[in-house]
Amino acid sequence: MTGQPLLDVRGLRAGYGASVVLDDLSFNMGVEAIGIVGRNGMGKTTLCDALVGFLPTTRGEVRLHGRRIDRQTPERIARAGIAYVPQGRRLFPSLTVDEHLAMLARGSRGGRGKRWTPSAVYELFPRLAERKKHGGADLSGGEQQMLAVGRALLLNAELIVMDEPSEGLAPTIVDVLVDAVHHLVDEGVAVLVVEQNLRVAARMAQRQMVMVSGRIESEFTGQELLDRPELQHRFLGVGTSAAPNAGSNQTPNRSPS
Repeated sequence: MTGQPLLDVRGLRAGYGASVVLDDLSFNMGVEAIGIVGRNGMGKTTLCDALVGFLPTTRGEVRLHGRRIDRQTPERIARAGIAYVPQGRRLFPSLTVDEHLAMLARGSRGGRGKRWTPSAVYELFPRLAERKKHGGADLSGGEQQMLAVGRALLLNAELIVMDEPSEGLAPTIVDVLVDAVHHLVDEGVAVLVVEQNLRVAARMAQRQMVMVSGRIESEFTGQELLDRPELQHRFLGVGTSAAPNAGSNQTPNRSPS
């Protein structure tokens, strides 16, 4: 990458108590989408939690536009420009779609003229506009994921971190999310996607970084991983048969969840 990266992670270490999960992890990215893939237990979700401040780091640096943001609170990191779409969505069952978005809009960065407002989220996800008076518990899984993404967008962040966004979703909803990721990058928002589904990850991002034992072991294009079953077997633990079409959300060779 030429010039200063948007996000620069250097020698990161983090874990739980005496257990080290991330060990000397480094990568950088610009205004683009990148995927983080790997077997279960390699530290992908731990990386997400460390980037957004949910898990303290014990060594290394995280810089956003050259400014250190590691070892800060999640609130400060969000204000600095990183938003999170966590695995499991973590919505409030009793709040309506409108109430979820209004709550985040009040505290978002950017002030007047900010790009992402509830109206802009409804434009990106028309289905949410149809369901705006429904509570979080009344939404389908796909609608909940759209709301989780929309909620993150209202922080008007420069980087969106998504953990397993396609988990449990129908192919038609995955298509909506893939289109949303490309739309965000076109508008200047970077997206880091942790995905268990390689075919979905490859559709969302050209750059794919493979995590092994808490560090970035290798980098490939999404298509290269799809075209080389030996890489899938080596890094993801999937079968060695040829990969299906990348447009499909069916995952007969999906790594264990």
